[in-house]
Amino acid sequence: MHIAEGYLPPGHAAAWAAASAPFVIHGVRSLTREVKAHPESTLLLGASGAFTFVLSALKIPSVTGSCSHPTGTGLGAILFRPPVMAVLGTITLLFQALLLAHGGLTTLGANVFSMAVVGPWAGYGVYWLLRRFELPLMVCVFFGAFMADLITYCVTTVQLALAFPDPSSGFAGALAKFGGIFAVTQIPLAVSEGLLTVLVMRLLVQSSKGELTRLGVLLQSGAAGRDGAAGKGDKGDKGETKEAMA
Repeated sequence: MHIAEGYLPPGHAAAWAAASAPFVIHGVRSLTREVKAHPESTLLLGASGAFTFVLSALKIPSVTGSCSHPTGTGLGAILFRPPVMAVLGTITLLFQALLLAHGGLTTLGANVFSMAVVGPWAGYGVYWLLRRFELPLMVCVFFGAFMADLITYCVTTVQLALAFPDPSSGFAGALAKFGGIFAVTQIPLAVSEGLLTVLVMRLLVQSSKGELTRLGVLLQSGAAGRDGAAGKGDKGDKGETKEAMA
């Protein structure tokens, strides 16, 4: 869920906005460098942002009157790295707050921190780690997207528990309460988002193989074979360049 307008105490809202700001500023610089160096990536950047906007705008009823939704940030984090997703996620959340009453302006910093900062970094970290173990690309994409979604809700749970501790059990009790509510729908949603992201990545492998190779998602040689996009291929000479994960 996006934390609704006015739901957080002013001090908490300001603190989360301050925590998010450096990541967004860094993301703006990263995005600017990417666009200047590779103008052809603009279309894929726009598609990543649209994917995030559409998925995170889907409201699915949860228990006790709350709602859950996918986040869509894993795909962009894998393609362009988490700093860029801090910007795309912030734009998404701002437009949703203004046009859809989904989230809010006073809680924008908290929502950015959970969905546009921590979620993408967690998802990309899992993806990067699994790629280091040379697992198939689509397996890495699934778990990256799954984790980006799930960790977003873990952070939101912490944010709400800090703002509204349980009268008797304090922060721990509130954490268990909010986490239990979200888990009912969010775990299945995270699995669904992982599968959908794999489907989109398969389409991108077919249509934008050159761009994915430049971004380091695919190997420069023999990528299709090892990642399951085609038949097995030779790994090539010792000098073959592998994807740049950093």
